Amino acid sequence: MKRVGMRCDVGPGAGIGHVMRCLALAEEVRRRGVEIVFVCDAHTVPWAAEQIAARGIGVERAVSTPDEHGALVGRLGLDAVVFDGYDLDPSVYRAVRATGVPTLAVVDGDFRGAEADLLVDQNLSAELDHPELPPGTIRLAGLQYVMIRDDILALRPSAPPAPRQVAVPKVFAFFGGTDAFGAGAPVVHALVATGVPFEATVVAPTADLSARIAAIQLQPGQHVDVIAPTDQLAAAVREADLTISASGTSTWELLCLGATAGLVCVVDNQVMGYERAIATGTAAGVGVLSDLKDDPSSAAAVLKRLLTDPLERARLASAGWKLVDGLGRTRVADALLALI
Repeated sequence: MKRVGMRCDVGPGAGIGHVMRCLALAEEVRRRGVEIVFVCDAHTVPWAAEQIAARGIGVERAVSTPDEHGALVGRLGLDAVVFDGYDLDPSVYRAVRATGVPTLAVVDGDFRGAEADLLVDQNLSAELDHPELPPGTIRLAGLQYVMIRDDILALRPSAPPAPRQVAVPKVFAFFGGTDAFGAGAPVVHALVATGVPFEATVVAPTADLSARIAAIQLQPGQHVDVIAPTDQLAAAVREADLTISASGTSTWELLCLGATAGLVCVVDNQVMGYERAIATGTAAGVGVLSDLKDDPSSAAAVLKRLLTDPLERARLASAGWKLVDGLGRTRVADALLALI
């Protein structure tokens, strides 16, 4: 049996987006009879570790140096390596590639020194960019290569969502598995500033974040429930009239699900995806997190329209649903396995 290693970043600061992308590809590759092993510090984010374990996938602790990676490839008998992270030294990519084992690196615009036989940039309009590639590298770019997990695909609607008129809209807000930058509380403040009724469910991974959100004073007709990270995320998104999330890897999952997505630009590396999603009319821009922390009411106008206009919600949801067809991981797996 062939074996593919997936070396990805994960941690309280790094979040879980890299693991989620790799899990989507892992599900597709395993479906074709290939064994998967993750190489990451999943133990630092228990929810991420649970997601990997639930799929029966083995985990090796992350290593850092070129020599350690080369030794790991040999010890595990890997037939290919997938990289997904921002923190690896460029020499690691070169060292693993030099072993002759096929490599794939998932990137987001900036390569950050990544070199591989395949570079995958699954971001909106990435196919319009033409960066200089390392020798012998093939680049797969654009939303046709978005890698979506089984649990998301299972709940993808078969047709674009229709307008849904409700008396009190339901809001679901989450910011990755760790909410490392504390976006939950400023977003709830912004929702409150709209002055209109809503029922919100907000994911808070820590007790401190949960307490800060619970302490926010609401206006009449407004209600907020705070929950821990959940493996029922896709179902929660489908039930919500509006989903608010960071403008990261989860954006493409929301579009695939036909969600009305309100995006928050949490960190600098999300700026490009945030601006492009808003420009193409597939998501609403709630704002940049630093601005929301300074003045949550700056997002009130955008959020009020999303809460009160079912036609606008349906327009955004339909546009996003058409952009992400859920077949991206199949295309990426085809390209990777062709190299083995």
